[in-house]
Amino acid sequence: MFVAVNSVLPPFFRRLRRAVRTALAAGLACAAGVAFAAVNLTVLMGDDMAASSEFVQQLRADQEPGGKFELVRLAPGGADPQAAAEPTDTERAANAGVRTRSLRSASASSSVDIPLTMAVGPAAARAAVERPGQEPLVLAMLSRLEYETLKASSPALKRGDRRVGVLLRDPAMADQLALVNAVLPQKHRLGVVATPESEPLVRELQRAAQGANPAWDLRVEYAPDARSLANALRQVVPQSDALMVLPDLIGDNQAATLSVLRAAAGAGLPVFGASEGLVRSGGLAAAVSTPSQLAQQARLLGQKVASAGTGSGNSNAPLVEAATPATVRVNATVARGLGLRLPEERELTDRLAAPR
Repeated sequence: MFVAVNSVLPPFFRRLRRAVRTALAAGLACAAGVAFAAVNLTVLMGDDMAASSEFVQQLRADQEPGGKFELVRLAPGGADPQAAAEPTDTERAANAGVRTRSLRSASASSSVDIPLTMAVGPAAARAAVERPGQEPLVLAMLSRLEYETLKASSPALKRGDRRVGVLLRDPAMADQLALVNAVLPQKHRLGVVATPESEPLVRELQRAAQGANPAWDLRVEYAPDARSLANALRQVVPQSDALMVLPDLIGDNQAATLSVLRAAAGAGLPVFGASEGLVRSGGLAAAVSTPSQLAQQARLLGQKVASAGTGSGNSNAPLVEAATPATVRVNATVARGLGLRLPEERELTDRLAAPR
């Protein structure tokens, strides 16, 4: 795979260009009559995980003055909504100047206001798609596999009377391959151990590997259970220049991830993934988006969904976006142990943002 890098523009100006594009996107939304200040935002929260809390706090902080914001905490199991808990001092500061509204008062909103619901996490997403209503909906902080499970089990997600956007919390496989290529430009053999449930991720990775120039030599072995993992690694490691940990049952399980890292370390292979935790545990590098960065991307996706309206063409097809890899994390100790001299994290981040 070739990663194009603009050698003329220094990193500062490339970041400035991305900021301008973001501002233009917001301006286009306003031109379409969807100034975000006029959006009534209802946020459904189905868990108290730190990542979800950071995501919601960033949404509060970014709310435009005059915009309407309501946080609805779901009962365990995603049942009836509960009133939001009393905000902390930090939340009060972040929410300064933001008006809140009640679900019961939605009908009393100004006719120019546009309602938008944002569900944070899988429990909230499931509850949101099952709720009646036609207002636009954004499902955020979902893994690819959580979204695929929801899509298969919830026919309501495919109904045509509302626009739905989906923001996955992990970068696209093409972006993750671009990182591997930027770090190991002369290597093209990548090994993956996956579970049977990981098939959607494997297919996406295979398409990205085949579409690269040059194409990646991808070796995939499956481990149906923990006892199979060691054997799968024995098959993959000798035929690989690097390993990738997918965000699946292996990547989400600390013991399984450590097994992959130990096998790679024994063979002198770098390991890539999509989480900072992997890098801290001994992976070489990861392309990640923090919850705060995902909240900003979710806000822009909400503008797209709200401005599209209903009744247009393929309105029943959710608009799915992978996380934009806003940051690259590198384990410098692992790099030294492998004898690799890597670019700085900021330079690698700029490379991923460059057109390909």
